[in-house]
Amino acid sequence: MQEILIMCLIGAIAGSIAGALVQSENDSLLVNIIIGIVGGFIGYKLFGSKLNISGNYWINRVITATVGAVLLSLLIKLLRRPGRR
Repeated sequence: MQEILIMCLIGAIAGSIAGALVQSENDSLLVNIIIGIVGGFIGYKLFGSKLNISGNYWINRVITATVGAVLLSLLIKLLRRPGRR
C-alpha cells in the first residue's frame, strides 16, 4: 500500500511538472497523476537507470518520471491538435 502511495506522489509531482512544461490544457490533479504514473513507466522503460543525474534515488525517480510524462504529454497534445491531417 505504501508503494502505491509513493508512486502516486511521484506521479503527481512528475505530471504537474510535465503539465507546466508542455502547457497542456489538463489542469486536473487526477489527470496529472495518471500522466505522471504512465510517464514514469515510459521513462523507466526508455532510460532505466541510465538517467542518473543526482545521487539521490528519489530525485532520479522524479526526473525519470517527469521526462516520460513530458513525452506522453507531447504525444497527447499532438494527437488532440485540431486540424490534424
